[in-house]
Amino acid sequence: MHIHKYEKIWLIFGTATLLVFLSVVGVSAFYLGNQPPSCMATVDPEKVDTLAPFNKPGLNKVEGKEWDYELVFVASAFNYTPGEVEVPLGAKVKVIATTKDVIHGFSVAGTNINMMLTPGYISEYLTTFDKTGEFLILCNEYCGAGHHMMTSKIKVVE
Repeated sequence: MHIHKYEKIWLIFGTATLLVFLSVVGVSAFYLGNQPPSCMATVDPEKVDTLAPFNKPGLNKVEGKEWDYELVFVASAFNYTPGEVEVPLGAKVKVIATTKDVIHGFSVAGTNINMMLTPGYISEYLTTFDKTGEFLILCNEYCGAGHHMMTSKIKVVE
């Protein structure tokens, strides 16, 4: 079987590119210790309402951490708790969320916040709200017949 010179070049180039890609991913994952964000902590979905911090959803001021506030959300059958929350402008906020029933999405329109909420797991996202306004929270994972009504709102105020 004869392989043309240009085919050999492309095969070598493709194989080399694949090896470089896999090496970069391997070094990143194992040597640098990069891991997927969140989902490292678990919670019993049947006891979410009784366990901290989910027993007091909303914005909570924290001391001695690298962030100023913790914004706690609990998702359940077609709603988020709390339904609306005010956050000070420029606040560094750790968003902590979970769900009690099925998989829900947690996407804050106009920001980079986009998490998947899975029963039994805690999702976290660290962000700073740099502009005032109202930011709509949407469920971007189909969760049932009332999915289209599942919203909440973050108001960033001065």
